Amino acid sequence: MDYATARLNMVESQLRTNRIVDPALIAAFEQLPRERFVPESRRGFAYVDEDLPIGGGRYLMEPMVLARLIQAAAVEPGDSVLDVAGTGGYGTAILARLAASVVLLEPDGALAQAAEATLDRLQVDNAVVVTGDPAEGYARQAPYEAIVVEAALAEVPAALLDQLAEGGRLVAPLLEQPGLCRGVLLRKDRGTVSQRMLFDCSTPVLPGFERKAGFVF
Repeated sequence: MDYATARLNMVESQLRTNRIVDPALIAAFEQLPRERFVPESRRGFAYVDEDLPIGGGRYLMEPMVLARLIQAAAVEPGDSVLDVAGTGGYGTAILARLAASVVLLEPDGALAQAAEATLDRLQVDNAVVVTGDPAEGYARQAPYEAIVVEAALAEVPAALLDQLAEGGRLVAPLLEQPGLCRGVLLRKDRGTVSQRMLFDCSTPVLPGFERKAGFVF
């Protein structure tokens, strides 16, 4: 398979046609080999415009959704970024080209090891991978100017909001109902968090973060 051509087609047909205009972000998607972040048996599907299952109920986020979230986060060269549930590390590698430093917080130990190995092979030297509970964030490196969540959540954990710097931005797919999410941007200013809806999506939910069933009378 001609991955370089597939990568260019992804950028032209999936990103530029969906309001991705940040030159640095587009360059990162053009240059990073997405196929290196998925199991070898799935590499032929690496550039499809949908969430790509990689095992264990986890997915590599659809390129367009990832790009729109990162663009909304307005990552700057001096920023410290937390990438939550970044599975294979692809989003982390994209963010590492835009920010000063990135922490990938991954709950699955095997996925964390795979991401770390791929980032090392690609010489992404301003990102680290840690294993932990996404609901708790990673306070050791906080505060963060940007937090990107790469899976849908029923609600944003309070710990993540606490770890946002003043003026910090958090982007995530927020679960509205089964099969429907909204990409959202949350921003902290003077200790108050505001929220803005961005776009509809169908990102799979992070296991353990589904909406809790309520009582029915």
